[in-house]
Amino acid sequence: MNVPSRPTTGGRFAALLSVVALVVAACGAGASPAPTTAPTAAPTEGPTAAPTPAPTPEKPSGKIVVSNWDLYFPPDLIANFTAETGVEVEWSKHTTNEDIVGKLDASNGTGFDIVFVSAPFAEGLNNRGWAETLDHGRLANIGNLAPEADKLGYDPGNTFSVPYTWGTTGLCYRSDVVSFTPSSWNDMLQPKPELEKKMTALATDRWLLLPALKSLGYSVNETDPAHLDEAKALLIEAKKHLLAYDDTTFYSKLVSGDASLVVAWDGWCNYGIAENADIKFIVPSEGSDLWSDTMVVLKSSGNKTAAYAFIDYILRPDVAKTVVDLTLYKVPNPAAMALVDAATMTAFPNLGMSPADLLKGEPERDLGDAAPAWAQLVAEITAGQ
Repeated sequence: MNVPSRPTTGGRFAALLSVVALVVAACGAGASPAPTTAPTAAPTEGPTAAPTPAPTPEKPSGKIVVSNWDLYFPPDLIANFTAETGVEVEWSKHTTNEDIVGKLDASNGTGFDIVFVSAPFAEGLNNRGWAETLDHGRLANIGNLAPEADKLGYDPGNTFSVPYTWGTTGLCYRSDVVSFTPSSWNDMLQPKPELEKKMTALATDRWLLLPALKSLGYSVNETDPAHLDEAKALLIEAKKHLLAYDDTTFYSKLVSGDASLVVAWDGWCNYGIAENADIKFIVPSEGSDLWSDTMVVLKSSGNKTAAYAFIDYILRPDVAKTVVDLTLYKVPNPAAMALVDAATMTAFPNLGMSPADLLKGEPERDLGDAAPAWAQLVAEITAGQ
């Protein structure tokens, strides 16, 4: 997922809340040696041991290099983090998951301290041995994550990644134009005449195949060649009804009226809703995915102390809330979501989806050896477009 060029609503950060955790060792009491006969008086208590001082947390310093999509950090996030910690952050911008993975391929997993990638790519980085195994003891704010964020199939327990944003994929449509309420992926795959050439589909591998796979009852991570061929046939048949494949301007087509229904990520549907309140979002009855964009510390990082501090900063509710303000995506941080303005939550109803609702979707996984087959299918389906 990334964020299109558009006016943003990112706000200022709240004042820093400084929290110091002190751990005091338990005191032990010494006892008098046991007498050989019954004592005539109670034994006296020995001296109390002095408290063991807690270790002083290592203070972050120096510089880190972070790769993320453009327009995916609130405007003041890096500057405010640097002001608080003194850590310099170099923001290297990538355009796609494949872009940053290509850079890591060329450098054998080096050159960055933190990379922001979608969940299947985080899993792939871990499978290649490039992702750091996270020490949650160095992330004081990890407890701000929703319990459901520990149950994502690509990384149960968040052992090598921390979710930044999350959401789902569905149908985004003009309720003032479409004469019925869409409820199924088949409303796009086998459309009514009124939607002829008034629909767009996503062309990115995972989301091009998703509507067909779910309508057929298969996994969003399907690797069975026979099932993939069924999805391919369905999508080639559906292709004749489309206005276009569109991964970047589909919500604008809804606003202009060129399209009436599009396959959309929930957050991107919100960009259309921001311009036309008649635009609505639904998750089809057959179900959908649970996508997430994640933060991964690379094993090769030369400044892990600062890398942990940066991720921990983003996990603060006041900071994570500004991510929602900017992106109109949900964050897996209930305390942050609770800070979002009521007017924003009302204007964009899918922001109110609960973690439990999101977990009804199927987390995306690394396709492994099946990835080339998926890419070939997509090329065949979209040929000529």
